[in-house]
Amino acid sequence: MFDDDFEFDNPEEARSSVERYEEMIRNKDQYFFDADAFEKIIDYYIEKNDPVKALQVVEYALNQHPYASSFFVKQAQLFIMTNQTAKAFKMLEKAESLETSNPDIYILRGTLLENQDRHQEALENYQQALLYAEDTDEICLQIAYVYQNLGNYEDAIVFLKRCLETNMENQDALYELAFCYDVLDRQEESIRFYEQYIDEEPYSYAAWYNLGNAYIKLEMYEKAIDAYDYAILIKENFAAAYFNKGNALVGLERYMEAISVYRQTFEYEQPDAETYCCMGECYEKLEMMDEARSFYKKAVKLDARLAEAWFGIGVTLDFEERWFESLHFYKKALELDANNPEYWFALGDSYSKLGNVEEAEHAYEKVMELAPDDVEIWLDYSSLMFEEGKFDEAIAIISEGIKVNTQSAELYYRMVAYLFANGQYNEAVSYLEQALVADPEKCELLFDYLPQLQNNKVIIDIINRYIS
Repeated sequence: MFDDDFEFDNPEEARSSVERYEEMIRNKDQYFFDADAFEKIIDYYIEKNDPVKALQVVEYALNQHPYASSFFVKQAQLFIMTNQTAKAFKMLEKAESLETSNPDIYILRGTLLENQDRHQEALENYQQALLYAEDTDEICLQIAYVYQNLGNYEDAIVFLKRCLETNMENQDALYELAFCYDVLDRQEESIRFYEQYIDEEPYSYAAWYNLGNAYIKLEMYEKAIDAYDYAILIKENFAAAYFNKGNALVGLERYMEAISVYRQTFEYEQPDAETYCCMGECYEKLEMMDEARSFYKKAVKLDARLAEAWFGIGVTLDFEERWFESLHFYKKALELDANNPEYWFALGDSYSKLGNVEEAEHAYEKVMELAPDDVEIWLDYSSLMFEEGKFDEAIAIISEGIKVNTQSAELYYRMVAYLFANGQYNEAVSYLEQALVADPEKCELLFDYLPQLQNNKVIIDIINRYIS
């Protein structure tokens, strides 16, 4: 009857109570059990995931102990398990009428209310529970969750810290605290907290891991790697730490090392699409396109909805000037993520290289719509028009780009080139002065695009006035 791994403080006593209860049921008799015995029998059936039998036991228990609030609380808990919310609320009311100081009443009611998005009422119940509970860390954690659902991360942090003050080993609180700091973009404060925490709990792998995550957000990759190494030293099979260490190595452009670390995650968990995709990106950065494509394909085989991996395959083909083939994969990525400007940009570039100007224009216009602050799109799209001999269109596109990116010297220099090529010298000079005011050091961009302007004395004289 009892599973070997079934645990009670006193398993023999619990075993005896359950056996006696089941004997009573078989004999259709009535035996007396004290409240503690009933608690053990109910918990046994809850552990066995049999709420129906547990509810039957509660009925017997309430017949013999009608004023024990704990059985109403148990009944409410079982009604919650069986999705009978209204009955659960009713049982909690009865329990509260018998014993107002039972914190479990308020914790359960808080959970019910939170599930109904009645956040303020949930908070009031959890606060009430805090008044009566001896162990408060889990209640503080629940309060923090409510504040997070309200978007109030400041107060969530307050209660997560209270949670950790009472139980420094609460791993959920450690992770949630890191999340809140991240949302508030307070990485420096996060680092200070975890460093102080580690001073008191140096063997907390979760704290080292979260410290690494804070460092990586600040692009302090070397420190992040050190933190992940400590996390791995404490917990050798901590796959997430290996994965994030790989990300930090990518940040340092140490791609081969990153691949090796990503691969180590497979020793402790099943390979997943995201890790394969990251390995593909590393090979792509190393311009090892066959290997990159192989890992991207592994990624889409595990998760056909991973747009990034489909896009990656397209990038490898694009690199090999297989533009027509790349179109298929860019389109697959866009089917999954239609508002990703990077995918539209790549699609437009491939169409442009294939000479399909109409499709390239359509893709570039999508990029301008989705990411107007991307200076490169204004440069590339206008360049396509310029190369097609459509000078007026090229000038109009750059003009629009300048309206959105008023500080971009690149756009001003490109405008100068187009205007000179179109014979609009006075306008070109005017834009050249604006470009030089924005960034004189980038004047070479003008000659990169139209080298013949290096022989234009008017232009050289103006530039020399700004570069001394």
